[in-house]
Amino acid sequence: MKKIISWLIRYVPRKYLQRASGFGLKVLGFFYRGTIVACPVCEKSFRKFLPYGRINPRANALCPNCLSLERHRLIWLYLKQKTDFFQKKLHVLHIAPEACFINRFEKIHQENYVTADIESPLAKVKMDIHHIPFDESTFDVVLCNHVLEHVQDDIKAVAEIHRVLKPGGFAILQVPFFNPVADKTLEDPTITDKREREKIFGQDDHVRKYGRDYPQRLRRGGLVPIEDSFVDEIPEALRKKFGLVRGEVIYGGRKT
Repeated sequence: MKKIISWLIRYVPRKYLQRASGFGLKVLGFFYRGTIVACPVCEKSFRKFLPYGRINPRANALCPNCLSLERHRLIWLYLKQKTDFFQKKLHVLHIAPEACFINRFEKIHQENYVTADIESPLAKVKMDIHHIPFDESTFDVVLCNHVLEHVQDDIKAVAEIHRVLKPGGFAILQVPFFNPVADKTLEDPTITDKREREKIFGQDDHVRKYGRDYPQRLRRGGLVPIEDSFVDEIPEALRKKFGLVRGEVIYGGRKT
């Protein structure tokens, strides 16, 4: 199973996987029935989660029902326990929307919930993150996870997110980190070969590998950085139940 999933996410374009993976994994989930792990997003239980990853798939990562990964389950719990995201109707911009969130977030925020992406078939608005087509101070929340490592100019993209946020609004901006994490972000636009990018940046469609200076890059884009070790506040038994990774930090920013 690890080899199959690794091959699919490594070689099949994301937009096609988004269209076809849901039904197949739900069928597979039938064989993973159990009560050892549980997904807080879809509230389904299994004997374990599916493996996920391009080169060395992580065990116990992917929910076969809603397709949430560890980071999605962590974000869900963070939004629920540490923000008012689930308490009232907000204006939300969701860039590169994840399938596990779309219907659930739309139910809460209705017409105020806007999904956007440059190519995803799941998004309502086709959009280049470097040129967000909305007015200044439009959104209370921007969600943009595992996107900035793909874009040409991440500082400009963050500045655009800052521009469209309302004063007091916040963004969740998770990015991947690869051990050992360097002090400074590595980027080199002259590296265009896919295999070389995979070797240096961790994935063939990444254009940078983030370092410990990531919060400073968010600040350069105008945001006041958020660094929250919320996952370490969750009891160990629940972390294991939800398939969360100890030490994963919630990154984002606020517009003052």
